[in-house]
Amino acid sequence: MDSPDSDGLLAEQLLRLTRRLQRIQSRQMEPIGITPAQFRLLRTVAHYDGPPRMADLAQRLDVVPRAVTSLVDALEASGRVRRAPDPDSRRVVRIEITDEGRATLRSLRDARRAAAEEILAPLTADQREVLGGLLSALVAGMPERRC
Repeated sequence: MDSPDSDGLLAEQLLRLTRRLQRIQSRQMEPIGITPAQFRLLRTVAHYDGPPRMADLAQRLDVVPRAVTSLVDALEASGRVRRAPDPDSRRVVRIEITDEGRATLRSLRDARRAAAEEILAPLTADQREVLGGLLSALVAGMPERRC
């Protein structure tokens, strides 16, 4: 499977699988009332040791600050995050995850596991282990992304 045609087929299969996984995850996120972009931001906020600045989130997510503002607005309206003043600078706003946000993350982790199980259902345990090793090798060879 070293020909350009087989590489193209492999790339197409990976894209189809990715799209399928995204559709399944979106379907499972809908009842929770969160978009994939909001989930990504919520997950990013949760990974910080303390409440991050909006600018930190924009940089980490590799988006413009305005995109973070819109996502934070929606998450704040749903009670999943709150804006907090920075103790050292009145101009800086920090984003704190709320208990509701943590509960949402737990629900979404369960939804992600269910989506993965749906995708991986045709594979045996041994095949899953091999696939995991192959995916780890691919991820390790990628340029670093923070989220």
